[in-house]
Amino acid sequence: MPLKSYGVLTGRVRGQRRESNTDSPHYQIQVDAAGTQFRIAVNVLSAQTPAELLYTADEDFTHPILPGLTALPEGFTPLDSAPGGLALDFIRGNLFDRTTLRTLPSDKPGPDNDLADKLDHYVQRAAADPTARLYAFGQRWGPEPTTPDKIFGFVPGNGIHDIHMNQGNSRQFAGDDGVWQDGALLLSFPDRWVSIFLAFQNQSWHTDDTTGHTLPGIPPAAPGGQPAPGEPDRQVRIIAALVNPTGPAPEAETVTLLNTTVAAVDLTGWKLLDRANHAGPLPGLVLPAGDAVRIPVPAPVALGNHGGTITLLNPDGLKVDGVAYTTAPEGRSLAF
Repeated sequence: MPLKSYGVLTGRVRGQRRESNTDSPHYQIQVDAAGTQFRIAVNVLSAQTPAELLYTADEDFTHPILPGLTALPEGFTPLDSAPGGLALDFIRGNLFDRTTLRTLPSDKPGPDNDLADKLDHYVQRAAADPTARLYAFGQRWGPEPTTPDKIFGFVPGNGIHDIHMNQGNSRQFAGDDGVWQDGALLLSFPDRWVSIFLAFQNQSWHTDDTTGHTLPGIPPAAPGGQPAPGEPDRQVRIIAALVNPTGPAPEAETVTLLNTTVAAVDLTGWKLLDRANHAGPLPGLVLPAGDAVRIPVPAPVALGNHGGTITLLNPDGLKVDGVAYTTAPEGRSLAF
């Protein structure tokens, strides 16, 4: 079943601790949230083979969820696992490019060469900046009124875990599957946002829209989590969109698609989705290899002028590409 207490913790970083001499090492972060202490337990090694986690970070992260995050009070905020809000979904939320994920060892001698080093870089920077805030997405435990925290010793025990992708799991962990309940770390600094996303190598990137379970017939990911032959990822790309045309509503919004493959692609049965999960069919046309086409955005899809997402699905309902944007100047196309 999905995570029981999914949400986001907002607060100030007070400390961190690396773990290595344990069967299930974590990178531990202490957070002060309006006077209440929390521990964030971040997996840095999988219990299954291959053990190294997939990692990606963006030091200039932008996404339409950010204004909503800045409005949150410090503390834990429960989130509905649904599109259009603040909940995260690595597949459906268009948060990052899957192909930027890289494997990292959990702990290795030397500087800046393991996952704990990468986390240290951002977490210690946040601890040193009184204006920085950390947003940890995952599942809450506690409060435990009479139990001191086992790492930092504060009472009551409180914490957040599952700070990673929480869908498409192997059979052993499929009970944790769900959509719009992925974990992550976002850090706000005065001049930028930093995002950190983690996943396990044996997780699937094409999952059921209701259960989050791996869809049947999907091949295992290639080494390092990259798309494997047979997966549709990035075969057709969303390369531009006219989100805010000049003139009054209803606006004639358009999306430009590029066929990156060596064969023509029949777009019959393909769909576009917006951030609210409205789906509209594409026109039944054939897109030659290497060609691009500009198409009208089909109803009921609506591209918000103040930020949104655009997702492309093939006739099997599998995600092929997705983008996110935060601004839409009138009359100008956005390039992705």
